[in-house]
Amino acid sequence: MKTKKTFFSLVFVSLVLAFTACEKVEDLGGPKLVGTPDPVRLFVLSEGSWNGNNSGLAFFDFTSNLKIMKADLFVSANNRSLGELANDMGVYGSKLYIVVNGSSTVEVVDVKTGKSLAQISMLDEKEERQPRYVDFYNGKAYVCSFDGTVAKIDTTSLEVDAFVNCGANPDGLCIVNGKLYVSNSGGLNYIDGYDNTVSVVDLSTFTEIKQITVDVNPGKLMTDSEGDVYVYTRGNYDFENMENYIPSRFHRISAETDELVESFEDIQVADFSIYDDKAYIYNYDNTIQVFDCKTEQVVSANFITDDTVIQSGYGIDINRSNGDVYITDAKSYTVLGDVICFDKDGKLKFKIEEVGLNPNKVVFY
Repeated sequence: MKTKKTFFSLVFVSLVLAFTACEKVEDLGGPKLVGTPDPVRLFVLSEGSWNGNNSGLAFFDFTSNLKIMKADLFVSANNRSLGELANDMGVYGSKLYIVVNGSSTVEVVDVKTGKSLAQISMLDEKEERQPRYVDFYNGKAYVCSFDGTVAKIDTTSLEVDAFVNCGANPDGLCIVNGKLYVSNSGGLNYIDGYDNTVSVVDLSTFTEIKQITVDVNPGKLMTDSEGDVYVYTRGNYDFENMENYIPSRFHRISAETDELVESFEDIQVADFSIYDDKAYIYNYDNTIQVFDCKTEQVVSANFITDDTVIQSGYGIDINRSNGDVYITDAKSYTVLGDVICFDKDGKLKFKIEEVGLNPNKVVFY
């Protein structure tokens, strides 16, 4: 099952991936570097195709004249597949944590070698939990799963310490002020109705202390420098019945009061990332708005200032050392996608072509 951290609805992406699984994936032989990157090391996660067992982890090192580009780092280091439908990853200490939704695993990898240190099974007895996203705090990795839980994983022992129950089909999380915020999408039960809440979990007791009502089908959450939590809701995608149609929206939650403070109904969101109190908001029309989190105003209708075209954006991440904005472009979903890097002025800096099938996440190391 599939919803995307992302840019598309549970229903739409499931149909796309189910269809493309029957298509022949064109092997273009990548990757190819176009342009001149700043010195940077980065991992790129690719989701692969539905029922393809072909998620991928690529690694790129542009810190010397001898550029290293490995599109199959995990496979070459471990002689096995990463799994099916990898959704998210993050670096904590010397380890890279990869959340593999379709395989119900969390793969823990040495950042220097790409070798697997542990494959943590995310099963409830024999039932797959379907993990989605990961965040870190005080020596623990927190992973939300579609089964309604968040797991607390010790980053030393690499074992699950505990689970906490949240709402229906958690599909995003972030940590601020010692509290964990979890978006409850209800995406797997969309026929009967989406969930519309954000759970607040006290990390000291690892218990849910509140649910905040937002709008239907909440997804990604991030925080600004003042501790406010931003979440986007994806709506109901009922395009055939516009009387019942609920669009995507952008919302701000106060982490001080744990209340919904404001909903920006004129801002539609497919995905976003926050850096330096600016939210870079990717939309379905392949444009990027810039929202100032302090003034709570859109300060740019389109961040891209040259003629660069994005075909099918699938993820947005920001290099926090220099403010470069990275977009993963899935293109047609059956060919190898690209990573596109823009500088802080919205101009194309470089592109890595043919990185992997449906690339969705960039992490800097």
